[in-house]
Amino acid sequence: MNRADQSTWAWTRRAFLQVSLVGTLLLSGRLVGPQPVQARELPEGRLTLVNIWTDERLEVTYRDDSGTYDLAALDDVNYLLRCHKTGEIGAIDVRVLEHVNLVQKKLGTQQEIHIISGFRSPEYNDLLVRTGQQAARNSLHVQG
Repeated sequence: MNRADQSTWAWTRRAFLQVSLVGTLLLSGRLVGPQPVQARELPEGRLTLVNIWTDERLEVTYRDDSGTYDLAALDDVNYLLRCHKTGEIGAIDVRVLEHVNLVQKKLGTQQEIHIISGFRSPEYNDLLVRTGQQAARNSLHVQG
């Protein structure tokens, strides 16, 4: 795959993820933010995540039944999904967690989620771009 194909593929992947997130939020009839949300129709706010690079596992309830986010639980998620190369911790957008949780609800499963890539430090992302890996210069991984 040449450089032009890689950037097109990365953009297409990003567009797919953005469109699927927006579509899911629109279909669910709710927008998710860091403030309390109406949890009536949302999934239960519980995930089991496994970081495949560090072999760490986290069972977490990041939002309670009233729609209030547990900041300590979100910190635990941020730590688990830190950059595996540099150890830098970034804030993972709660909409990503809600999206994953909603997909689980729609599929009717509570299986653990194996994370290949969570947060990525800018330095590590730049290294991936420079060495021709499949990483976008402005990757959403850097944003959290």
